[in-house]
Amino acid sequence: MFVFKNAWKSVIRNKGRNILIAIIVAIIAAAATIGLSIRQSANTARETGIENTRVTGQISVDRSKLINASSTSSSSSSGSQPDFSAIREALSDKELSLSDYQKYAKLSSVSSSYYTETTSLAETDSFQPVSTTSSSSSSSSSSSGSSDSNAQQPGGGMGGGMESTTSSGDFQLVGFSSDEAVKNASNGSFTMTSGEVFDYTTSSDKQVIISKSLADFNNLKVGSTITVASATDSSKTYSLKVVGIYKNTTESSTSTGGPGGGSTANDAANAIYTSVSTLKALGLDASSKVTTTDSSGNSTSSAAAQISYTYVFNDESSFKSFKTQAKKAGLSSDYTVSSADVEEYESSLIPLNNLSQFALTLLLIVLGVGAVVLIVLSLFNVRERKYEVGVLTAMGVKKSKVAAQFAIELLIVTMIGLGIGAVAGAATSVPVSNQLLASQVAQQESETSSQQAQFGRGAAGPGTSSGSSSSSSSSSSSSGSGTGSGTQAAAPTQGNGGGQFGAQAVDYVSSVNSTVSLSMVGQLILIGLGLTLLSALVGVIFVMRYEPLQILADRS
Repeated sequence: MFVFKNAWKSVIRNKGRNILIAIIVAIIAAAATIGLSIRQSANTARETGIENTRVTGQISVDRSKLINASSTSSSSSSGSQPDFSAIREALSDKELSLSDYQKYAKLSSVSSSYYTETTSLAETDSFQPVSTTSSSSSSSSSSSGSSDSNAQQPGGGMGGGMESTTSSGDFQLVGFSSDEAVKNASNGSFTMTSGEVFDYTTSSDKQVIISKSLADFNNLKVGSTITVASATDSSKTYSLKVVGIYKNTTESSTSTGGPGGGSTANDAANAIYTSVSTLKALGLDASSKVTTTDSSGNSTSSAAAQISYTYVFNDESSFKSFKTQAKKAGLSSDYTVSSADVEEYESSLIPLNNLSQFALTLLLIVLGVGAVVLIVLSLFNVRERKYEVGVLTAMGVKKSKVAAQFAIELLIVTMIGLGIGAVAGAATSVPVSNQLLASQVAQQESETSSQQAQFGRGAAGPGTSSGSSSSSSSSSSSSGSGTGSGTQAAAPTQGNGGGQFGAQAVDYVSSVNSTVSLSMVGQLILIGLGLTLLSALVGVIFVMRYEPLQILADRS
């Protein structure tokens, strides 16, 4: 009790010095509160950001692994020249069949699934694609019976196919398995201007919906019949009935082909939508085969359509469980499971992660500088009160009690400063954190814009929204369990979404809303105790070294 009374009297008596110490501790505590709140928000966003949000996933071939394995084995035997035949053989016949995809869709972690099958069709005299050129890009190839077997399909890669094996054609015929597949069309969302969407039974076979642009271009309406040709054999034609006309929410009139105009099939306006049942009835589904002949007369057989299969999960945990379950169910290591939603959300956290790292660095600097300042003040405090130490020890007070008194004095002042700093930090953490986060978002957007400008490209390609990123989009709130803190983040886009080409816009996490939680209070107390013990240790060392008689003799 003697020690505590003396410590409190000393705190009251030396107000100036103790106020200075309290101010320094308050500044450290405020900075620590802001830094800890930022890191807590980042951790909460990473751990629970999309935990309760539906996400989608796909199975795709791990091309890099197959190419590297094939290149390694071939280079060891044939020198530096790659064995292209061996690499192509390693990549061939790797696309999963529809039954394979459906087998994994039965796993318990999968909430639902949907898929599309995409093939190419050619124009006829009575039905032409929307185009600014006098003739379509593939008319010559259609008439000759040859095709480009490596043309990209809409949505290709989402379902895990190796590559498109159909002609570039003039139109893309996309078969949907369900309303959910239609909702997540690879060309983006659309609305019906007339008619209605087909159903998915055999009774609706050969029913299609076309874009308003394509309907206007060919002067068609609901109930019209269109005739299209095979992309590999112009003598083979198909009659389809238009039951609806749709308008793309974001429609691009630019074909994304290469030099010379490219394929009109890559224009979203030339996408013809139907059911997978129709593709099967026409013999154009993924289980059917088509034969293509190159300019040398070599014939190759390939799937008539490209499968894009998507699995839907209730949350991120289910997606992670699916990866494990799929491997146990027999999924080869040649395939990988990925989620565009998870990847997009992780990309949205880049500014927050950068800010979290900055907050950690700032916190360490503040604690380091603060500890040095407190040690120096503690040292001066002991040296100024050297005579008091000598008197107390000469009176019989043990040195350990004198050292404890100095430590208690510092602890009292530190806790007062810690409380003031914690309150100030809690009051300013949200606006300060959001201001710093806004700077990080702006910096990230600037870097993205600079990279795009370096290549002379716009911020978005066909089918994507303008701008490289958006920090003010619709957001969802995620909060840590029992912490009272949360992070507002852009909700991941469901399904394929967006356009086929161009940079995908990223909705960065644009604001944090983190309050002081019990765990943070505990961390602040530990920080205060650590600073107190560290700075008090210097005083203890000096007190234990002092000899009372020598101190009194020097004083006299």
